[in-house]
Amino acid sequence: MESSNYLSNLDEWIKMQKNLLATLKELEKKYQNSSSDRLDLILATRVAFQHILRTIKAFDQWLQDPQIIKHMPKEMLEDVMKTTWELLENLLELDIRHTSEFKDLVVKLSKEGKLDPLIWSRPVEEGQQPQQTRRGFMPM
Repeated sequence: MESSNYLSNLDEWIKMQKNLLATLKELEKKYQNSSSDRLDLILATRVAFQHILRTIKAFDQWLQDPQIIKHMPKEMLEDVMKTTWELLENLLELDIRHTSEFKDLVVKLSKEGKLDPLIWSRPVEEGQQPQQTRRGFMPM
């Protein structure tokens, strides 16, 4: 790959990520200062997930590129690993907290008879096998 083209692609990626970060910070103020409805919050979170997934995929490809890994100093790799592990830890803590709180809410609503019967076919009890589980990564 021609080096000027390669550097131009890197510059374009940096510019795009900086623009996205600026937009995110503007939107963050909007969501903090308004009474967003549930749909707004869901859409904003899903957009964030999409950008996170895209960035992680690009970072993973980046760390498989011989042009990158041949020349990246150990200190940069340590920074990437440390930051990535912090992100993973925060994500796992969020997932555990959110899933636990939601499970408790579903049990409470079930006991009160407030679960939508179109979605929940029968009452939910503590310790019962769930009808649905989060799909995705299986535990190691």
